Amino acid sequence: MDEAQTTGTVFRVSGLTRVYRTGAVEVQALRGVDLALAEGELVVLLGASGSGKSTLLNILGGLDRPSGGRVFFRQTELTRASDRALTAFRRDHVGFVFQFYNLVPSLTARENVALVTEIARHPMRPEEALERVGLGARMDHFPAELSGGEQQRVAIARAIAKRPDVLLCDEPTGALDSATGVQVLEALTAVNADLGTATVMVTHNAAIRQIAHRVVRMGDGQIKADERNETRLEPREVSW
Repeated sequence: MDEAQTTGTVFRVSGLTRVYRTGAVEVQALRGVDLALAEGELVVLLGASGSGKSTLLNILGGLDRPSGGRVFFRQTELTRASDRALTAFRRDHVGFVFQFYNLVPSLTARENVALVTEIARHPMRPEEALERVGLGARMDHFPAELSGGEQQRVAIARAIAKRPDVLLCDEPTGALDSATGVQVLEALTAVNADLGTATVMVTHNAAIRQIAHRVVRMGDGQIKADERNETRLEPREVSW
């Protein structure tokens, strides 16, 4: 049986390495990472800056290519995919949420989300996506009229509007205070629970690990621990 055909597995990674070279300087960002992500899982990648977690996230999302190893998305090996195929993979299957919101200032919240729904295969309406993140009353506001937490929730709505198989979040609360960050985490956990979207969240904030199904701890480009939470907390129960 093909190793990628494990039931319910969204991603399977084996022996993953990533080396960056600048002149004579060589940096090993990933050193032989093995990882699987199941449908409906919320996984927190935890580690200090430089531990390799963002590099791993970028490779999963088809934004970067590994130096070695294999990456499967369901039955498709991404490590053998062409640039065109990776572009289609990102468009059709992956939602991204970054630390900075990357909203178009001249467009309303609804219009920012519509940028994605106009090119997606089976999108939800922008209004539905914004309702799901608690912004039903703010759809016609521009980014400058929204708080940081609201702007991040617009970014989440934009990411989920194309109904992605997986949601990849890189420090989604990194630019927010704890109270606002909780609102963003509530939006992400609701999407994970209601839509069954497999979610990977990169953070250096150890407190956030408590909302996850699984916590993968990274250090020096390697996975140091892979632990399942027996008891999960609601975002409002987390303090940092």
